[in-house]
Amino acid sequence: MDRRMIADFIRRLTRRRAPQPVSRSTSRAARPVIAPQSGSVAERDIANTTVMSSGRIRACARTARGVGRLAAITVWVPLSVGFEAVLLLVPGTAKIRWTRMVWGGLCLLLSLRIRVVGRRAGGVGGRRARQEGERPVIYVSNHSSWLDVPVLGTVLPSNFVAKGDIEGWPIMGLVSRIGRTIFVSRQRSTTGRERDEMLHRLMVEGDNLILFPEGTSSDGSRVLPFLSAFFAIAKPPRLPPGKGPVEPESEAEAIAARPGMTPLIQPVSVVYDQLEGVPVNRARRPVFAWYGDMELGPHVWQLVKWRSMRATVLLHAPLDPNDFPSRKALAQATWRAVAAGAAELRQNQPQPESETAYACRPLAGLLPQDLERNRN
Repeated sequence: MDRRMIADFIRRLTRRRAPQPVSRSTSRAARPVIAPQSGSVAERDIANTTVMSSGRIRACARTARGVGRLAAITVWVPLSVGFEAVLLLVPGTAKIRWTRMVWGGLCLLLSLRIRVVGRRAGGVGGRRARQEGERPVIYVSNHSSWLDVPVLGTVLPSNFVAKGDIEGWPIMGLVSRIGRTIFVSRQRSTTGRERDEMLHRLMVEGDNLILFPEGTSSDGSRVLPFLSAFFAIAKPPRLPPGKGPVEPESEAEAIAARPGMTPLIQPVSVVYDQLEGVPVNRARRPVFAWYGDMELGPHVWQLVKWRSMRATVLLHAPLDPNDFPSRKALAQATWRAVAAGAAELRQNQPQPESETAYACRPLAGLLPQDLERNRN
């Protein structure tokens, strides 16, 4: 009996009391609150103090980023385009190479990375290249944004074919003329003259061309059908039965009549697939798309406020116009390649690393194949 009482006494003595939980509200209520005196300086400071939310801070940071980029672009574009105007007087390919620097610098200021998949057909071009028998190339691409121009201008050493309305724009018109853009009006009365100008640029001047045969820009969710009239420069209409070949009337036609000098057609797919490091889905696609009656200024302002972007350029295997019976068949084959490539890129399917390169590194948009040519 004594042993049980002693054991029970020791058990009660050594038992630890569990601490009672103290609620956060109780502990806060127990703390003394010292309020500032009425009319004091401390009370006025508290009343005038505003706490900025994290969302407002991010908005201010984006605005500051956009203003800084626009200021840098305002400095870069006039200086680079002015230097290009001087290079127009210099023979050779310096003006072609510098144009890539202009577009590459613009992409760099926009924090727009360019990933290139595939291999570009043709070289830099120039008069000497055509005299040596280098075949001209016409790059045919989908069109969903004004960003297509700096992106493709960085990757492809070529000149754009644009609608004649752009020539009358206040700033873009001047930049496009100095950049040696070919303007087309798509009117029957000027079709022959415009075709002769494009043929002269291809065969004599040694320029490669970039076409947007959709005829307009789209929302980026699909590729519109290609207009076969854009392919007239690569595949002239057939001669009537019983009529022999016509003697070339110009130097450009004489060069085009040589064997193996028909311009190649290389389909190109362009998709904007990353925004601030995150894959672009259908909801984010309108950030890049510029089409219809959208105004350019507000779209540029919204775009420059994003931290980073990425465009992927998919270069398909070139097509020989001589392998197709008509312009319509050539346009259909080119459209199928561009549409299938764009759909693949929109789905963020992985691309082979061996065929992938980054443009804008260095600034001129040089690809590995350009460096190989320089070594040779």
